Amino acid sequence: MVEATVQTIEVNASPEECFAVAVDLAAYPEWAGEVRRVDIRSWSPDGRPQRAELVIDAMVRQVTADLSYSYDPPRLMKWTAEPNRDLAGLEGSYEFIAAPGGTRVVYALAVEPAFPVPGFLRKQGEKQIAGTALRSLRKRVESLTGGPPG
Repeated sequence: MVEATVQTIEVNASPEECFAVAVDLAAYPEWAGEVRRVDIRSWSPDGRPQRAELVIDAMVRQVTADLSYSYDPPRLMKWTAEPNRDLAGLEGSYEFIAAPGGTRVVYALAVEPAFPVPGFLRKQGEKQIAGTALRSLRKRVESLTGGPPG
């Protein structure tokens, strides 16, 4: 797997509140700008999505990802993609770290497209997706918890 892009943001909410928004995959098309569609394929015994198919706007084209999720609530959410015609590999995570006044959210993403993309464009796409994901998560969490607007 290629080296991950890692970005952080501060959110005016608890790690538990951030985690709850992140694991609500079905709501992603409402607030996660790059996610166009989510189809949850299976659930874990604790009621969290275990596998889901997401259609993602990846700048150069729409990409379908069949993702498997693992959790360490309320601290960590990870996902990996099954290789397909769009993706040779994809790994990502949200980490929620208690901080003064809220939560520091760390987002990591590593993408290996299954189609030709120059390395600098792949890295730029990862950076854009990570930044958008963090800002969108903060805005969603704070809108639901009464924190300041993102």
